[in-house]
Amino acid sequence: MTMTYSAFRESMAAATPPAHLSPYLQALWFAGNNQWDAAHDLVQDLPDKKAAHIHAYLHRLEGDDGNAGYWYASAGVKFPGVAVEDEWEQLVKSCLEV
Repeated sequence: MTMTYSAFRESMAAATPPAHLSPYLQALWFAGNNQWDAAHDLVQDLPDKKAAHIHAYLHRLEGDDGNAGYWYASAGVKFPGVAVEDEWEQLVKSCLEV
């Protein structure tokens, strides 16, 4: 099932993320709803670069740039020069495009 960015944003008013979302989008949904632990739990053990990128974002969001740097390197992504809010939007949009 495809979802637009607008629909994703609207879904954030619900108590839980839509069931059809990938683990990546669920993590970003939780992060966007200030539920860092739930977001982190979803991606911390996934073995791919997309999960590593979201994991990096989460550590950047919490202010742990050292840990974030490790995860950005694991994801093969440069430490972003944009605000965390902008990075969140970029991540959501890239996950929705898949």
